Amino acid sequence: MAQDFLIEAFSLKNLKELKKIREFVVNKAIQDEIPAFAGIRNYINGEYINPIQDQWIDNYCPANGEVYGQIPNSTKEDVENAYIAAKSAFPIWSQTTLEERSRILIRISELLEDNLSRFAEAESKDNGKPVSLATQVDIPRAASNFRFFGNAITQFASESHESVGQDTINFTLRQPIGVVGCISPWNLPLYLFTWKIAPAIAAGNCVVAKPSEITPMTAYLLGEICKEAGLPNGVLNIVHGLGTTAGQAIIDHPDINAISFTGGTATGAHIARVAAPLFKKLSLELGGKNPNIIFADCDYDNMLDTTVRSSFSNQGQICLCGSRIFVEASIYEKFKKDFVTKVKALKVGHPSDAATDIGALVSKTHLEKVMAYIEIAKKEKGTILCGGNKVVVENFENGYYLEPTVIEVVSNDCRVNQEEIFGPVVTIMSFESEDEVLEMANKVKYGLSATLWTNDLKRTMRMSSQLQAGIVWVNTWMMRDLRTPFGGIKASGVGREGGFEALRFFTEAKNVCIKY
Repeated sequence: MAQDFLIEAFSLKNLKELKKIREFVVNKAIQDEIPAFAGIRNYINGEYINPIQDQWIDNYCPANGEVYGQIPNSTKEDVENAYIAAKSAFPIWSQTTLEERSRILIRISELLEDNLSRFAEAESKDNGKPVSLATQVDIPRAASNFRFFGNAITQFASESHESVGQDTINFTLRQPIGVVGCISPWNLPLYLFTWKIAPAIAAGNCVVAKPSEITPMTAYLLGEICKEAGLPNGVLNIVHGLGTTAGQAIIDHPDINAISFTGGTATGAHIARVAAPLFKKLSLELGGKNPNIIFADCDYDNMLDTTVRSSFSNQGQICLCGSRIFVEASIYEKFKKDFVTKVKALKVGHPSDAATDIGALVSKTHLEKVMAYIEIAKKEKGTILCGGNKVVVENFENGYYLEPTVIEVVSNDCRVNQEEIFGPVVTIMSFESEDEVLEMANKVKYGLSATLWTNDLKRTMRMSSQLQAGIVWVNTWMMRDLRTPFGGIKASGVGREGGFEALRFFTEAKNVCIKY
């Protein structure tokens, strides 16, 4: 069918009609490649099943604002079924050799790579991000998560201590927790979903997982991959639904022994209130309002290109985006001019268009939230240097598109500098001294990441130790070594993910003391 439309298109003289047909062909190709979403079901005990109460949620395509399928609106009963499957699988999986666990996880990573295009197109359609971004970043990173933890579990060692003179030796066992809950967000759907379930499974646990109800597609498809890779039934169970129902049932469950959550700070606080009295282990990776600090002695061109990327990658919907830009006064006017010029050159468009830099925001509700902050900035006497308006993309007029927006502010205390916007919106302001910018950078409730641009080594060492953040990038952004711990302080979360830190979280330490 697509071929017939292409032949007809070549006979048209009207370029506008040609473009419309091209868009149809692109979307038709994606639809042919991706299963219809009316078929999304929970993945429990190795099988796809409908929700027990047969309730469903509409799933929207951000690029055109249309409903293109439904997902389960799961309830407590569905979570209980997933728990029973996980509990039943745990005795065997926890005793499976490290080599076998490693082999299965690495096989999952290979199958994800084999299905790169399919998963990237699915991620783009579900989330609104450009297909190119999902192809280059999201799906490869998801595959890397499985490969990394598949290898890491074989190198995860415990400690032993000999007590000389007491004829005793102590050694530490690292044992899987049991059934754990993993709840992931919508901004990097498969990337962050696998960042949790891969170490949990590698460590010998069984998982009840809930992806975001806004972006369920790639988590749904992952069940097929796990089945093909030979992951035993019940080791991974995926329950779709709302946070207030399915998510709440996971954190409420008395026998789900740990919760790993990535999402908003308010939700994280709620989870902590519920889970703490139940004595669950908690890992909470929450919001950020990250400073991007630029000194005059930086490598200017590299800084400028990277700052555009760190501001607007994934439509600014990354918790690590540098949303507060502080620029040394001596280069402020030059930076402002150059930065705005580059931002204006970014193309907002349909995610399937290879030329698109900025795709659609994830939902209509989120678009409205971001737009509301732009209005708040105006009331706070901020100056909109560029952007600030919705974008109408031809043939996709109901999509959730927004211009990348740069706001000049006069105070670090304004709401747009203190509250997480989580969209293609950044603020800029100047500073005079190192002490001044350090105070502004830290004067916020969040502490996830910070970016520092300078070639002064002494300044680098001073500031990186004083910045209140879980990760500091110097002269770069988003360079990640999966061996390193990741997480924030203050309202940005509790605990660390990544590397052996994740394997420590998903295991319990037991000390054994032997007198000989």
